[in-house]
Formats: sequence, C-alpha cells, structure tokens
Amino acid sequence: MSVDVEQARTGKRVAAILVSLALAGNNAGAYALSIIAARLLAPSAFGELSSLLAVLVIGVVPAMGLQTVVALRVARKPQANGPLLALGLTTSAIVATIGLLLAPVLAFVLHLDSVVPALLLAVTLGPLTLLGLFHGLLQGSGRFALLAGLMSLEGAGKVGGSLIGLLIGGDATGALAGTAIGSYLVIFCAWLVCGRPRPRKAGWHAGEVLHAAQAMLALVLLVNLDLVLARHTLPASEAGEYALGAIVTKIAYWLPQAVGVLVLPRFANGDDRRRILPAALAVCAALDALVLLVSLIAGPRLLSFIGGSGYAASTMQVWPFALAGSMLALVQILLFSRLAAGDRRVTVLMWATVAVETVLVTVWLHSSAAQVVTVAACCAGALALSGALLELRSRRV
Repeated sequence: MSVDVEQARTGKRVAAILVSLALAGNNAGAYALSIIAARLLAPSAFGELSSLLAVLVIGVVPAMGLQTVVALRVARKPQANGPLLALGLTTSAIVATIGLLLAPVLAFVLHLDSVVPALLLAVTLGPLTLLGLFHGLLQGSGRFALLAGLMSLEGAGKVGGSLIGLLIGGDATGALAGTAIGSYLVIFCAWLVCGRPRPRKAGWHAGEVLHAAQAMLALVLLVNLDLVLARHTLPASEAGEYALGAIVTKIAYWLPQAVGVLVLPRFANGDDRRRILPAALAVCAALDALVLLVSLIAGPRLLSFIGGSGYAASTMQVWPFALAGSMLALVQILLFSRLAAGDRRVTVLMWATVAVETVLVTVWLHSSAAQVVTVAACCAGALALSGALLELRSRRV
C-alpha cells in the first residue's frame, strides 16, 4: 500500500511539474512574441497588434469558463464526452459569431485601417474557445501529461503561427492570419488526442458556462485592472514604472497556476473539495511567499533587473505588487471551489470588487503608484477573505 501511495504522490509531482512547465512556456512564448513584434514593426503597427492581442485575451474568457464547466462535469461523469462536445461546438460558434458581428465596431474603436484584422481575430476565437473544451476533457479525466502536451502545442501553434505570419505579412493582419491557422491546427490535434469524440445531442448548459465565464472574466479584469487604472491616472513616467511592477504581480499570480489545474477535478466531489482546499491554498501561499520574499529583499533594484538600467534610479517598492498577485492566486483557488459547489454569490463578489477598485482609484487614491497598488492589493485580499468566509459558511450548513 505504501508503494502505491508513493507512486501516486510521485505521479502528482510529475503532473504538477509538466503543467507548470507548459504554462511557463506559453507565457514565455507570448512575451517573446511581443519583443520580436516590437522590433519588427513600426510603433503604430506594433500598437495595433498589441491592442488586438489584448482583445484576444478577453475574447478567450468563454473558453476558460467552458474548460471549468467541462472539467467538473467529466470529473463527475467520465462518459459524458459526446454531449459536452456538442456544448463546446455550440459555445464556440456563438463566440465566433459575436466576434464577427462586432468586428466593424472593433475596427472603429481601435482605429484600424481595415476591418480584416478584426475579422481574423473573430475567426481565431472559434478554435480557441473550442480548445477550452478539450482542455477540460483532459483536465477532468486527470490526464495531466496529455494536458501539458496540448498546452505546449497550443503555445507553439499560436505563437509560432503568429511569428510566421508576422514575418511573411509584416503587419498585424499577417500575424493574426498565422494565429488563426495555427489555432485550427492545434484544434485538430486536440481532437485526435481526446480520442476523436463525436457530438451527441444533450441538455444545454448555457447557464453554467455563462456563470463560469462571468466569474473568470472578472478575475482576468482584476489581474489587469490596476495596470489600466495606473495608465489612466498616473503621469507617463510613473505609469511606466508601474507597468514593470505589474510584471511581478503576474509572476506571483501565475506561479501557482498548476495547483488550480490539478485540484479543480477533485473539487467536483464535495468531500474531496473540503479536504483538499486548505492544502491547495497552503501550497499557493508557500510558492508566492518566495516571490514576496525576493521582492522584499531586492526592493526597487528588482525593477532595474526586469526593465534595465533605465530604471536604476527608481525607488518604488515592489513587494506590494507581489502581495497583490499572491492574493489573486488564492482568489482563483477559492473561485474554483465555489464554482464547483454551484455558488452564484461568488460572481457577485468578483464584480463588486472590480467596481470598488475602479472607483477607489479613479475617484480618490491615485496620487502615486504606491496608492494604486495598495488599493489593488487590499481589494484582492478582501476578496480572498470574502471567498474564505463563503467557504466556511458553506461547511456549516
């Protein structure tokens, strides 16, 4: 029995390492794409591509909601792949259709010379949304090695396709065309990896997907909201320093991502969820304690390490950014737990936090970068505490 337990623990460690490496590789690939595009494109063209890629990040939020719902359903009923594929195809078609309808609006808002890049972005949203289904199928069934491979393939397909399109086309249109082609190739590979499932008619779970997508959208906004507010309220030079600090926020947020990927299927069972949640939160806290410790020891010198000698004179403290990212990492784990329990109150809490942070910064606390990041860290901490209280109350019922 002890040998089996040790093998199980080793398997979990290997899965965590593989998923972590895949997530880190995808983030590094996205960063490399931005660096290469900045060097290949004129500033105006780079700004166009960056704005479109930012919209793409928001556009794939329904895929995150779909993945969460599918992973939980597969964990509860492993034989339900066919009906879930129908759900994924329908969700993908809806997202792509909305993107196509809004393409002219997007071209107007972003001041694009042509509607073609916006149309290509909409076409890309279809396969990327469907990819959330395949991620959920593998995640819910505990096939984490295959999931890590698919994540790596996704990064290679999107970033590689974008780079090839960028080199051939030399503009945002070429890059997005490459992204679209790479995404469709990844979808085909994902379908093969998941056993070539066929869609079957089933009950429509739009409410579950919408609820999960709303909550995930609020989380994505919270991860990026302080940076947007800092850009809006602070002087340009100080906003530039803040953008570097926000990288530390994202490091702290992304470092424990594999924990959420691994524990979400276990949250499908109420007893497992109550037992595993404290351990998951503790692992996240331990990992982010390292980021917080480094940021405390290095202090403002960390900014010059990240951004170069141009920030050597900065005196901005970095540890509040690490604290904000750490709190958001805990929020994500608590969010997964509440979504698994079908608790709709968590969505209200998430959006209320978005509203409170926006009002506090835009109306009152925006005289310095320290004030903005303090608001972000306090809001994230309050949200984590609220989520924990919801969890405790549910256990008493």
